[in-house]
Parts: sequence; C-alpha cells; structure tokens
Amino acid sequence: MDADGPITTPFTRLLGIRHPIVSAPMGRASQPELAAAVTNAGGLGGLGFSWDSPERIEELVGAVRQLTNDGPFLANFALEWDQHQRMDAALSAGARIISFFWGDIAPYVDRAKAAGALVVHTVGTPEEARRSIDLGVDILVAQGNEAGGHVWSRLSTMVLVPLVADVAGKVPVLAAGGIADGRGLAAALMLGASGVWIGTRFLASTEAACHADYKRRLIEAAASETIETTLFDGGWPDAPSRVLRNRAVEVWEAAGRPKSGSRPGEGEEIGRTPDGKPVRRYSFPSLLSGGQGDIDDFAIYAGESVGLVREILPASAIVRALVEDAAEIMAQRSGHRSGHSTKS
Repeated sequence: MDADGPITTPFTRLLGIRHPIVSAPMGRASQPELAAAVTNAGGLGGLGFSWDSPERIEELVGAVRQLTNDGPFLANFALEWDQHQRMDAALSAGARIISFFWGDIAPYVDRAKAAGALVVHTVGTPEEARRSIDLGVDILVAQGNEAGGHVWSRLSTMVLVPLVADVAGKVPVLAAGGIADGRGLAAALMLGASGVWIGTRFLASTEAACHADYKRRLIEAAASETIETTLFDGGWPDAPSRVLRNRAVEVWEAAGRPKSGSRPGEGEEIGRTPDGKPVRRYSFPSLLSGGQGDIDDFAIYAGESVGLVREILPASAIVRALVEDAAEIMAQRSGHRSGHSTKS
C-alpha cells in the first residue's frame, strides 16, 4: 500500500473523497475554517448546528461552501431538541450530508432525502443500527464510550464497531471514540469500519474555535484524566458527557457530589460566550476562542484519546499524519501476511 496515496473504502467511494476521515461536528468549536481544512485535505469536515439560528446556519453553510469550493461537508443536529427548522435552513443553504445524534431520526430522514441529502446517524448499539438502516440511513457512526463530549453508548469502540459492522450490510460504518492517530485508523478499518470520526484530535488543531487555554489543557492531559459525568447538564438535562477533570469537578466531588439544584455555586455566571452571552456554572457550553472565563470553571470536553494528543497542528497536517501512518501500518501487516502465505 502506498503510504502517500489515499485509503479507499466504501465510505470514500460513496462521498468521492480521498481519505476516510471525518472531523466530528463539535458544536461551536467546529467552525467553517476547521471543517473546510479537513475537507480540503481530502477528508470530510463536520459542522454542528444544534443551537444556531436558521440565519446563522445559512451564513455558516455559505462560508464552508466558499472555503471548500463547494466540497463536501457534514451538517449535524442533536435531536434533544426539535431540529426541523434548522435542518431546513441547512438544506436550503446547500448542505447535502445531514447528520443526527441523540434521538429519534424517524421524523427527519425522509425530509433530508427528499432534498437530495445523504443521512448519517450516530448509534450506540447494534439494535439502534438496525433500526437506522430500516429508516434509510446512508452512513452509520458507531460511537464508543471512550468518546469525548456527549456520549450515547455504554459499549467501548473496540466492541461496538464490529457489532455494528456485522448488521450494517452495505451501509458504511464510521468508528468514533478513542481514535487520534494512524494506529487508531488502521485498527478501525480492521474492525470493519469504513472510516473514522475524530473529535478530540481536531479540537487540538489551529483551526478549532476552542480557547487557547482549552487547547493547552488537551495537550497536557493524560487519558486517565477524563471522566464521564452528568455534572455539566445546564441546558441539556441528564446527558452524560466525557470531560477532563478540573477544579469544577473537584469542588463538586469534595461537596459529596450533590444533585442538580444544590451544587456549589450553581447558577452563578462564570464567563461569556464570544458573542457576549453569560455562561452559568454547570451549563454545557465550553470556553471558546473569543469567550471569557477561567477554563477550570467550564466543561472541558475530551475523549480518552486525549492521551495521544501532544501538540497543536493544522488540521491538514493531522489528516496527512493519520493517513500516512495508517497506510504504513497496513502495508507492513499485509507484507507480513503475504510472506507467511508464501512460506506455507
């Protein structure tokens, strides 16, 4: 296998892209610059639109289309809230890959497909994968519990990906959770995935819109520093997420892990969003570039793969390293297998 060439899979053929790599749509940390950098490097950039106004969505879609010269990108919606209006705005602005997470996709699939879009759905069990296929999903994302941010599955990526691949048939499966380098990409392909969906590694990119203090914490953190918790539930109740342990977590733990409504400092203002809106303690927004506040008061979303993230790089360099390292690993394994076969 040519380490400088593309890794071709059913997923890359379906989308007409060079590399089986997706940058996860990490809310407002995934701005057009990041999505476009990944798409322009041969992967698929992702944008999260779950909380944006229709007008803002149209603006962001227009921006990424311009930056990619109408290259492919993914528009994501969390179904904790009704997303029909936002999805319609994305479709009317030219989005042609629609992604869903955290809810029932049945009310949305036909509408997206009628507009000519491919539909992607993130699942946490093989049963959910089967139902998604029955509803007409074009691509599945198998997100293991190691993933950063809001997590849906109770299973690890290593177990979930082959389980989903076994029921997917011809529907391409993307592996998500715990993947940050070429070894993870190669492993995912060996497990039956057709590509990878990567969040934490791309948060530590120059184009990601998270605060510089956030990025610094990512490259300093060990994998053992992440926890899964519902602590940061303001605005998204009962939603577990994987975050880095920080002062906010430690103060809550020292207080005996009180429930929502009686936690230390609950409801006080801890900072501001880039557009000046207040952020309250234990709410789910993270500290973004241009925002205000102390990173130790915010949720620091990160997957267990954070232990593999050691430097901030341009997104294009991250894509290139993933592909080159994975191709080299797979070529070595292929050579070993063919050598063994010849001797036998």
